[in-house]
Amino acid sequence: MRILITNDDGYLAPGLAALVAAMQGRGQIEVIAPEQNASGTSNALTLSRPLQVFSAGAAHPGLRFVNGTPSDCVHVALTGLLGYRPDLVLSGINQGANMGDDTLYSGTVAAAMEGFLFGIPAIAFSQVHKGWVELDAAARVARAVVDQVLAPGLPTLPFLLNVNIPNRADAEALPRRITHLGRRHASEPVIQQTNPRGEPIYWIGPAGDAREAGAGTDFHATANGCVSITPLQVDLTDHARLPDWRARLESGA
Repeated sequence: MRILITNDDGYLAPGLAALVAAMQGRGQIEVIAPEQNASGTSNALTLSRPLQVFSAGAAHPGLRFVNGTPSDCVHVALTGLLGYRPDLVLSGINQGANMGDDTLYSGTVAAAMEGFLFGIPAIAFSQVHKGWVELDAAARVARAVVDQVLAPGLPTLPFLLNVNIPNRADAEALPRRITHLGRRHASEPVIQQTNPRGEPIYWIGPAGDAREAGAGTDFHATANGCVSITPLQVDLTDHARLPDWRARLESGA
């Protein structure tokens, strides 16, 4: 088993170290992560400049970092840096939830998705709340999920799973629920400030509250003390409305 591990909080993030430690003994591990925090970068690839890969040095043996996005890390790894095809891509453990609409912005999920786009099974792991509270427990959940996913007899086709873990000491004992993505209300307004030169600057506002958080959603599962596991796909096509759009916009012949 050859496992590629990355994240979006940067190569020095405690969540990355915890995930790497949890996977020890599972096989050959490669760690390639962003140089800096790249939260919210989604699936962005750096196309306007060359990327560089650095060794983290003796303090972090075997760890390399890229001056780019989480997707850059996985893309560069899979298209030349590693020289082989890993069996599994893991991303995380993220500081904060990636549920509902957040998955569209998440660098953690995007890094896993990059592996999935190359036909490699991939899993993104996040803690529900920020602060790295009970991170060791979340890492044990991650290991348990990987062990279950890789158990004999399970499908070998590529998959993409998004796992959100409550920040609890007993996280490993919590029920695990297969969920679908909920929805959030629109983001809160931007926060306007003035820089030292008297010019206006803007900070993106906080995420909106959960809007669709009923039974079966990732929001509902974690709010009720469960680990949420959401199978994801890449196809964004609105299949249900294809006939309507054909009737309205397609021309004859």
